[in-house]
Amino acid sequence: MAASAAVSHDPLHRFIWFTRTIAFYRNQYFYQPVGGARVRIDLPEDGDVDIGHGRMLVRPRSALGGFAAGSLLTIGVDAFLAGSRDFVAVFTPTPRRALESWVNLRAGVVLTVLDNVVSVVEFADEAAGWSARPVPGLPANSAISVRELAGDDEASEALLFDVSGFLMPDTLMLGDPRTAPVLVKQLPPRFDASGLTVRQYEAVAADGTSIPYFFVGPDDAVPAGGFPTYLYGYGGFEVSLTPYYLATHGALWCAKGGAFVLANIRGGGEFGPGWHQAGVRRGKKIAQDDFAAVAADLVVRGLTTARRILGSGGSNGGLLVGNMLTRHPGSFGAIICAVPLLDMQRYTKLLAGHSWIAEYGDPDVADDWAFLQEISAYQLVRDGQDYPPVFINTTRRDDRVHPGHARKMAAKLQALGYDALYFEQDEGGHGAGADAAQRAFFYALGFAFTRQTVGGR
Repeated sequence: MAASAAVSHDPLHRFIWFTRTIAFYRNQYFYQPVGGARVRIDLPEDGDVDIGHGRMLVRPRSALGGFAAGSLLTIGVDAFLAGSRDFVAVFTPTPRRALESWVNLRAGVVLTVLDNVVSVVEFADEAAGWSARPVPGLPANSAISVRELAGDDEASEALLFDVSGFLMPDTLMLGDPRTAPVLVKQLPPRFDASGLTVRQYEAVAADGTSIPYFFVGPDDAVPAGGFPTYLYGYGGFEVSLTPYYLATHGALWCAKGGAFVLANIRGGGEFGPGWHQAGVRRGKKIAQDDFAAVAADLVVRGLTTARRILGSGGSNGGLLVGNMLTRHPGSFGAIICAVPLLDMQRYTKLLAGHSWIAEYGDPDVADDWAFLQEISAYQLVRDGQDYPPVFINTTRRDDRVHPGHARKMAAKLQALGYDALYFEQDEGGHGAGADAAQRAFFYALGFAFTRQTVGGR
């Protein structure tokens, strides 16, 4: 699928690093010290491997040498190449704590951990036996990404922290692993967040699994009929949905009395490889049912009613909400289905589809089609159903998910007399337009549809 190379400029450890991507979640790694021969790293292809400062870091997606999937392990590069496999754990996951990313510094490793879907940054100190302690002074209940601030000093521990929350604009902070960072820059607010609140709840899936979700809305009594609610999800490709600044939804929806909900369903990476694996192939149907469980939980809590919930998703999330339309129509008042994957019988034959077999399965294999047909939204459309209104949109230049998925779905629904709107932009790739004007028009259409369907009393 892809190949890349990187060069280390560390004067104490010069090397070239090659990555060969075979498929999603499968990589081959090659190490070549300056002046030496290139060597393939002898590790399972489903792990992530990083080398720097003379150490190797490995995050396996399956159990490795007695360590749990999702751990972060370390070993000296020279020792590994000499045949040793005496790994030491830098991070060990728990059911609600997963490693999102890391920065490899000379003195240790900076860990960004998702603790029940909220970022916690810790520094694992090699000199202290890899004991980890929190990096002080970072905002709680946020999403945080950490980058090394490269410079001429190879021993520098300068870090950039990009911090955001649903109600907090993106904030850039400068610091290091040991002291509280200082504010560098913050984007201006895009809406008045006063009177809004963020809460985290959990729905219970059919198999008893707790499915967390964030609720962002007015800190007021629930109005008659419940809050008009925009429910967003994805549930695939090990993508974690974490708090982010609601620049658009905050201004156009929450600040006007609506609620925004972000669902952390299976198939994502919020709780490590196991959470992802539970929502792939046959489990994709389970992940989609998680989304319906979140919608139902909102109703049970008295926050809204089914007719006031709009389900929204794009790409793999388009497949998600396409299945809400066809399999859980009574749980939603409307659906927005963006750049969607919908025809699971033919998806492997269109654009990048064949590369997603590890996520979904192969429809040309009878055993795989047996479960794929249960989530192929295009094939599941039936006459005489009580489907909610749906807005399907795509772009003519989508080079990832073929626009034929959206075109066929809209045509089939319209031919059967359903309330199905369709919009196709000329440009934008697998996105919402090629420039700010096109994106603004696209979002305006979406929010106009939302207000006209679930926004009324």
